[in-house]
Amino acid sequence: MKISIATVFDELYTPFLQTSLVKRAQERDFVSISTLNFFDCAEPKKRIDAPTFGPGSGMLIKPEVVACAVDTLEKKNGPAFKIFFSPQGKKLTQPLLKEIARKATEKGHLMLLPARYEGMDARVEKEYADEIVSVGDFVLMGGDIPAMMLLEGMLRFIPGVVGKQESVDADSFTGPFVDYPEFTEPVEWHGMKVPEVIRSGNHKAIDDWRSNEAAKKSVLSHFSWLKSYALTQEQKHKAAEHIPPHYVVLMHGDVLVGPDNRPGTTSLMSIDIHDIARSSSTYGIKNFFISTPLKDQQAVAQHFLSFWQKGSGIEYNKQRHSALNRVCVSNSLDEVVAEITKKEGKSPLLLATSARHVGGDKEISYYDQDRVWSEQRPVLIVLGTGSGLAPDVVDRCDYMLGPIQGFTDFNHLSVRSAAAAIFDRWLGINERYGKTLSVD
Repeated sequence: MKISIATVFDELYTPFLQTSLVKRAQERDFVSISTLNFFDCAEPKKRIDAPTFGPGSGMLIKPEVVACAVDTLEKKNGPAFKIFFSPQGKKLTQPLLKEIARKATEKGHLMLLPARYEGMDARVEKEYADEIVSVGDFVLMGGDIPAMMLLEGMLRFIPGVVGKQESVDADSFTGPFVDYPEFTEPVEWHGMKVPEVIRSGNHKAIDDWRSNEAAKKSVLSHFSWLKSYALTQEQKHKAAEHIPPHYVVLMHGDVLVGPDNRPGTTSLMSIDIHDIARSSSTYGIKNFFISTPLKDQQAVAQHFLSFWQKGSGIEYNKQRHSALNRVCVSNSLDEVVAEITKKEGKSPLLLATSARHVGGDKEISYYDQDRVWSEQRPVLIVLGTGSGLAPDVVDRCDYMLGPIQGFTDFNHLSVRSAAAAIFDRWLGINERYGKTLSVD
């Protein structure tokens, strides 16, 4: 494969191309890499950039300069798969690197066009770019470091560049799980010892330990990646072993009611019990508690549940029985917390939701599982009825998730709809990557 790079600073690539596996890949003729300076595409003493049109500061590389670079490099190396770099581009991931390697190999020529200044005229990206890549949600002074990052990652997929193919196959983010911890001599360092199982010589025990540690690290530190992958049933079960136990309580007491939003109680609805129970079962929530201080409401709930938990509902609909069998009725939030503490040996973290942003340190997003789960405690999701949870319940919670929102001003979901959305965002799988899935 031929790789060409058009850049403002070709001197940056001299040490990079003469280092480590990048150098070896060229020496073994797996790839040939060359650079072209954009200034070679401008007349002597002429600028390669010009001010951006409209308000704002910054200079852009002129389109005719980029066009000259593309034409020059394609005349030399043949038609190319062309990559531009921009913070607005597609996020660089392991699946995307693999796809770029495949397409570049098929084409035989990969061209990288890293920008400088404020970037390039948008028309050249529209004209030439086969892919526009971003290395993250941040801005650098230019695209040369991203280009080097892409090269280092992509070259690993070129056969022969890395000595052992299994090293590439086991890379973090190649599958749903990141890599396991690895150790070398000495056995003990700064009071920390290499796990005995690693030194045991028992290959099965070592494989099991590595598999378990990879799953644990993926759940606790890279859950957003893990939940985006098309998991097998075995992988789902392995990941689930490391997700802290979750519970949910639907509050019918200590909620806001009436036109003046005063603390009070609300009545149970059977459809809420049905739907939240089924959502709880889908997302692995261990128990769904219904909390009400009203004895008559408790009796109604118990009568309803008895049909599904102990009566003819068991045979009538086994899936519904399975879901509703995890529902419990309680007097108060205190009683729910005590029950979970008894089961788990640790008091739960209280994670509530609100239709409004509460601000402060305890408001978190649906990407902050690592922050909550790092405390190694069970999690109780607290849902409110009426007009929401009473202020003293909100104050008691350890964390608050932001509101469920769409691109409208309407914000009045039923609690069962909100529960399903919350569970899915917090604990659900949203497939994006996998063997049969696109890298887009």
